[in-house]
Amino acid sequence: MPKQNPQAILRKLTWVYPFPQAALERIVLDPRYHDLLAVVKAARNGAVYGTKVRFPHALVMIFLFRSGTFREKASLVLRATRTHARNLAKFATIYKLSMLLLKTVGPTPGKEGPYDTLFAGALGGYIVFGGRSRRSGKIPSVNQQIVIYIFARVALGLARLAVNPGHGLPVVSREGPSAVISQHAWPVFASASWAMVMYLFRWHPEDLQSSLRSSMSYIYRQSEDWDSLRNFIWHNK
Repeated sequence: MPKQNPQAILRKLTWVYPFPQAALERIVLDPRYHDLLAVVKAARNGAVYGTKVRFPHALVMIFLFRSGTFREKASLVLRATRTHARNLAKFATIYKLSMLLLKTVGPTPGKEGPYDTLFAGALGGYIVFGGRSRRSGKIPSVNQQIVIYIFARVALGLARLAVNPGHGLPVVSREGPSAVISQHAWPVFASASWAMVMYLFRWHPEDLQSSLRSSMSYIYRQSEDWDSLRNFIWHNK
């Protein structure tokens, strides 16, 4: 069956379900509605991105490391995907609306303030990712993974900024110390990170995030037990 471009499909829909396509297009392209429509587009993009990122990750992690029937695993994949997509869409909506409101009521109406992004990000993070599950009373694992991912990138960004000449901290951003730190900081960071995660996994595994704990158990614990060639090469159990 030949593929049809979106314009052809839209023309057919217009014929079956008449609606003012030209009027809708004028609204979408009208600069007066741009800021509000940007909120809708951000929510849409958040949902799409969350689905694209979470579905393959959940599919692999759950089917590899979780026990249960096919139906139970499929349900977990869909639930994780829905949570990720919904939360990114909600955060994008809150963030965009907050930025729009702050720009409207700020000290210079129509202009973004220097700290508007901090406030909007804090509000969205608190509302969307700061709560606990009503059903279990725990922090949802999907939210933990998202926040930890963001935190890791923030830490790396701040570390680079700290040694950036002209923008960083007073001593370490000087030309000499900055070059030395930039050269050696990553190996030290990588070594310390792996040292701590292996220590926690060995002595306090319950304090690690569940997906990390499952994958590490698969590699380091389940590799110690086998009773046949089959579960030595092909299966762990």
